[in-house]
Amino acid sequence: MSAKRLEQVAQATKTAFLFPGQGSQKVGMLAELAEQFSGVQETFAEASQAIGFDLWQIAQSGEGLDQTENTQPVLLTASIALWRVWLDLGGIAPKYLAGHSLGEYSALVAAEALSLADAVKLVNLRGKLMQSAVPQGQGAMAAILGLPDENVIELCQTVSASGQGSVEAANYNAQGQVVIAGSTALVNDVMALAKEQSGKAIALPVSVPSHCSLMKPAAEQFAAALEQTAIELPHIPVIQNVNAAIATDVAQLRQALTAQLYQSVQWTRTMQYLQDHGVQYVVECGPGTVLSNLAKRLPNIEKAFAIDTKGRMEDALSAVLVAEGKIA
Repeated sequence: MSAKRLEQVAQATKTAFLFPGQGSQKVGMLAELAEQFSGVQETFAEASQAIGFDLWQIAQSGEGLDQTENTQPVLLTASIALWRVWLDLGGIAPKYLAGHSLGEYSALVAAEALSLADAVKLVNLRGKLMQSAVPQGQGAMAAILGLPDENVIELCQTVSASGQGSVEAANYNAQGQVVIAGSTALVNDVMALAKEQSGKAIALPVSVPSHCSLMKPAAEQFAAALEQTAIELPHIPVIQNVNAAIATDVAQLRQALTAQLYQSVQWTRTMQYLQDHGVQYVVECGPGTVLSNLAKRLPNIEKAFAIDTKGRMEDALSAVLVAEGKIA
């Protein structure tokens, strides 16, 4: 969809779209919708041509799907396919966009700040650089549940003071839910200490410790690719991961995307920003329900929708149109 066409779509005043990150992929994603809407296959064909391999085949077969350099372009393409189906079916453009980690790139494509072709190339490179930054087995991530953010930060600082590596808060996903990342041994140490403080600790099945200082070498290389990529200011405001704010120029956008690799995802603050600016409805635009389920816990969010099946898409379309006063 062209930027001009996007500007012609009715604008929501109480709705935000959220784009998920790595971990939401699943084999066979969007298969049902692809049978109903040609735009799904067309979007995957466009992205596959740009990147030089078949993203739809990976999504449907699962072969190579969990390799970071494949996961990221597949998920981004799936999210944009859903976004395009939403608009084609008469869905209104939201007031804000936000994406969790990788999802920030999906949000920028939806907002016409990045082309789909450039975005899939960028996230493919991003995945490769992230994977190569830390040798297999030397980095890890874990979810710490049931402890205040301050406690988790303190545990990370205490363990990192040993000088045997580093571990940091990587994702502030919700109150009482922080993901940590860093050197494998130190992540394990924080998990043990969290359990001693009556928290829960769950190791995450990832091969890359995202959003921590171990990713700085990857970020330095990635910055060069960003500088060579055409980026515009979004036509719909996109809330950035690193500061839960909206960029006012393209240089800020590039800087935030680079920093996102090694700084924490401020998702709790992002969701607070949406609530503070009148958002009452959120739509998760990607496979799964991770972000919509998180949003349902928030006091000012009245409803949260997923749209990754035909039934969910139809329910969300009608509910949002009614909520926004577009239909009675």
